[in-house]
Amino acid sequence: MARAVADPSVMRTEPGLGDTARGWWVTIVLTLIAAVTRFVRLGSATDEGTPVFDEKYYAVQAREMLTNGMGIEDNPGYVVVVHPPAGKLLIAIGEVLFGYGPLGWRFSAAVAGTLLVLLVIRIVRRLARSTMVGAIAGILMIADGVTLVSSRIGMLDIFLTMLVTAAFGCLIVDRDEVRARMAHAAERIALTPFGPRLGVRWWRFGAGVLLGSACATKWSGAYFVVFFVVLSLGFDAAARRRYGVARPFVGTIVRDAAPAVFALIVVAVGVYLASYAGWFGSETGVDRYAVGAQGGDGGFLSFVSVALRSLWFQQHAVLDVHTHLTNSAGFHHPWESKPWTWPMGLRPMLYHFSEPTGCGRSRCVRAIMLLGTPAIWWLALPAVGWALWQSVTRRDWRCLAVLTGYAAGWLPWFAVLDRQMYYFYATAMAPFLVMLLALALGQILGRATESSERRETGLLVVCLYLGVVVANFIWNYPILTAMPITPSTWEQHLWLPSWR
Repeated sequence: MARAVADPSVMRTEPGLGDTARGWWVTIVLTLIAAVTRFVRLGSATDEGTPVFDEKYYAVQAREMLTNGMGIEDNPGYVVVVHPPAGKLLIAIGEVLFGYGPLGWRFSAAVAGTLLVLLVIRIVRRLARSTMVGAIAGILMIADGVTLVSSRIGMLDIFLTMLVTAAFGCLIVDRDEVRARMAHAAERIALTPFGPRLGVRWWRFGAGVLLGSACATKWSGAYFVVFFVVLSLGFDAAARRRYGVARPFVGTIVRDAAPAVFALIVVAVGVYLASYAGWFGSETGVDRYAVGAQGGDGGFLSFVSVALRSLWFQQHAVLDVHTHLTNSAGFHHPWESKPWTWPMGLRPMLYHFSEPTGCGRSRCVRAIMLLGTPAIWWLALPAVGWALWQSVTRRDWRCLAVLTGYAAGWLPWFAVLDRQMYYFYATAMAPFLVMLLALALGQILGRATESSERRETGLLVVCLYLGVVVANFIWNYPILTAMPITPSTWEQHLWLPSWR
């Protein structure tokens, strides 16, 4: 029997969700500032006119997708086809607009990095119910070195990060909408111990589309699928409990589990397969006719179409590359790092280094280093500890939700420690770190009900910290964007031995 809810106020939806003109103006201004940092001198750094670092793979593969007119990779001699096509198709959009050059192969990444700032502002504003805290998150996101560099180079990580952050935002909106629906279904809550059905949930469906797109960019998007399914069901169980459902957890399993699996897993798989539409329709895609040409005609899966079995063959070949790219197999890189170094950015990634002439000095250095702004990243472990404390002692759902996203980008990598890994894998952690810091700074600001002296002191602390962050970002900006500096200045930027 459902427990009665005596206080009608329990049935209200949560306050502070309404958008305001001020909130959108703040978002627009900060997004424009982000666009300036992401686009100015975007094409200035190259390796003598060619792509730098792993751009050499993705820019070339994107051009291959364009030149064959089918949006596929069809050169069987090009063996480094180890990621799904979605991210490379996004890079190809820039090459269509601006040609095969640094602006072309970096344009889409800069767009994604700019949109990421907008997303973080809006998500944190909704989480904190505060435009001010959302703006703080936007400033931190603009000043983050990892996402800045990832936005200015033609690689896949910024697309993955933008897509999983957008999916997280969709689940936050879905959480609020579920509570609104529960509030409006108050008269039906006691009719069954499982609570009411909640109908079609389009925001969760949108999260599934975005997660499928993330997986179609890099397979590590699958980690977020698993964590976000758990997060969504946790939101549902908490909502059913709050609104008086007699058996909220069983009700979640009965009412919500299957729809969640469909929206976040089945839809994601469908989107992933759709990203291979060009490959399915081609005659020359890599491994398109592997079944038959390379065996596998018979067997107990012979009833499955040749196209799907060939795709399975191709995916297995990609998995084989990733599985054997290990330290024990002899694969080492001077800039590789392990996940325990990522939260504080202890081992950054050098993408480009040159000592060009004609820079107005006797000697100069130009470098692109993937380096998290220390004033942000060095507070990662305290921020995570604070969020865990809030989650346990105050049952703060916001901290728990953001921690779920942070964990999805970090913890799964501990299961494959022998694999060759790099700091750019931590790019997907950056927006969730910023969200944690913004929520912590929001608590320092204090509530509107607190004394003016308390609020003013909190505002002073937050402003001082943001000033340190911005100053740190400006100091690092030359080595994030390949601005010419002297060798002595370059040495001054290498604060830790592990940065060399």
